[in-house]
Amino acid sequence: MQLVKFGRTGLRVSRLCLGTMTFGGQCDEARSHAILDAAADRGINFIDTADVYPLGGGWSAAGGTEQIIGTWLQGKRHQFIVATKCVGQVGPQPWDQGMSRKHILDAVEASLRRLGTDYIDLYQLHSYDKVTPIDEALEALDTVVRQGKARYIGVSNWPAYRVARALGRGEVKNLYRIESVQPRYNLLFRAFERDLLPLCEEEGIAVIPYNPLAGGLLTGKYARGAPPQEGTRFTLGGAGTMYQARYWHDQEFASVESLRNVAQESGMSLATLAVAWVLSNPAVTAPIIGASRPEQLADSFAAEEKGGLPADLMSRLDELTRIWRASDAER
Repeated sequence: MQLVKFGRTGLRVSRLCLGTMTFGGQCDEARSHAILDAAADRGINFIDTADVYPLGGGWSAAGGTEQIIGTWLQGKRHQFIVATKCVGQVGPQPWDQGMSRKHILDAVEASLRRLGTDYIDLYQLHSYDKVTPIDEALEALDTVVRQGKARYIGVSNWPAYRVARALGRGEVKNLYRIESVQPRYNLLFRAFERDLLPLCEEEGIAVIPYNPLAGGLLTGKYARGAPPQEGTRFTLGGAGTMYQARYWHDQEFASVESLRNVAQESGMSLATLAVAWVLSNPAVTAPIIGASRPEQLADSFAAEEKGGLPADLMSRLDELTRIWRASDAER
């Protein structure tokens, strides 16, 4: 698998990043380890997780995914780039969430214990906490790096103006810089093309987008008019409600049907087409791919092997999904 430069840093990561939010929820430990094995066998060296995972488990299950990864990493930690995140609720106390200095410093220690490591390669803020001053959060992340507990820092689910403000405040205060962003990005959600992706290209920020398959809708396995299948991302507790609000609409299903036809004409699966489209954006460093079974990774591997889509196909896909460039970035 191709290795790519991580933003402006000297780090090089695999062109695909393995997402793990199904581990401990949709996947038990044995299957999770099998997925990790399959990804590693194909050259993926970049693993992303979060302290709130598994998806849909609630705060009482938080940390379960990191523990599964930590068990798998034993004896081979140096072979992988490990990214995790904090901000979401991981306990019953009011300070068990957010971007406060207390929570960030508590959360990184807990993630280190669960992952069974003494450092995290990329430590990210999972979302934005409007209550905490941004300087407090950035200074806490700076402390984490200076203490050697993280190598790089990043953010997830931040719009462009907040990333720009964080860059500016960091420069003023001489703090370690945000080196990556993790936005939602796929053929059914293109809003960040307007400002976030151009900002990242100009500033040399790595982009590791999640949801390249729109929660599985872009696999084509769901039928319009039928309820989502139990045990899928669209039914997992509060997360299922969120995913249905994002994608489970007639307009999205209509787009999927159009895209399925293009994929068939192009001789590839819809999932491969969707991931290859994300990979073809020059702003993208490494899409985060996920699976609930090892064999589900095959479509993403096929997309990486293509090395990009031809210009005429990209133009056609752009026309078919242009409506999603105007989507509400907060949805």
